[in-house]
Amino acid sequence: MSWNTEITRRFGTRLPIVAGGLQWLSDAPYVAAAAQSGIMGFITAASFASHDDLRAEIRKTRALCNDLPFGVNVSMLPKLVPGDQTEDIFRLIADEGVGVVETSGRNPEPYIALLKDLGLTVLHKVPAVRYALKAQAVGVDMVSIVGAECGGHPGMDMIGSFVNAAMAGRDLEIPFLIGGGVGHGSQLVAALSMGASGVVMGTRLLVSEELTAHREYKQALVHATERDTALTMGSVRNTIRTLANETTTEVARMEAENPGVTIQELLPLVSGKIGRQAYVTGDVSRGMLSAGHALGLTDRIEPMADIIARIEAEAAQALARLQGVTQMQEAAQ
Repeated sequence: MSWNTEITRRFGTRLPIVAGGLQWLSDAPYVAAAAQSGIMGFITAASFASHDDLRAEIRKTRALCNDLPFGVNVSMLPKLVPGDQTEDIFRLIADEGVGVVETSGRNPEPYIALLKDLGLTVLHKVPAVRYALKAQAVGVDMVSIVGAECGGHPGMDMIGSFVNAAMAGRDLEIPFLIGGGVGHGSQLVAALSMGASGVVMGTRLLVSEELTAHREYKQALVHATERDTALTMGSVRNTIRTLANETTTEVARMEAENPGVTIQELLPLVSGKIGRQAYVTGDVSRGMLSAGHALGLTDRIEPMADIIARIEAEAAQALARLQGVTQMQEAAQ
């Protein structure tokens, strides 16, 4: 199939699909696998301890991609990428010849002039359309809107992806992607029909062979269903959807028993260092392991190319169904 949307045109990808940045996981092998499968992937800058490490990973990715496009995710949350380093990271990305950044975490307005001066295309991630409108107003090139079904941070509004898509198609002038629970080709077709230029996926791709994580971690995601996630940390206005486990049970208990609980009190349980161990050991019983409702679609561990091929085939089937419906309506008339 041939796809022609603002995403495929701007990014130079075969498919209008983005593999969103995954903290600790979006490295060269994963991003290169995405590129070779015809979609856009993003290295996560915050996963690397130093600028030199990030620069090396960009170069490694370029070598593996064979000139196929990829980008870099920059989380502007101060705890992940301190504010005094964010400008330097953007400059490093541009210096390395990467043309696209995925920004997230807070309003990118302070950096827009610099990003435009560096010639970087900005895809900004938001949890709801109202934030997408603000991002549009400050000058980002495009937005990805991740709904309540997403793994990670769905925001405080908890608006579903289906509603986000319809509202975005009505209200936005810049290109947008829809994410949150997306992992099937029919959802790609639905998003495009509502005005999106593509979709963004995270959870669905966690079971790719190329993801640098323990096989038992991936197998746990295969066995999990869409009912096996938990929402916590709403009490500290940092709602997160993760795989339900011992940690989410304990955090939920602390929040219920003490509505005034602080992030400092939760940190011994929710620190990213704890969750990161699951990727190394395969033990998913502890830590905040971001995962969304697309767990209902993660049915096997397989190469990234096979996952994307299945999604493309599903999209073709969805388009055929639409064509059949249209033909039946025309015949009825």
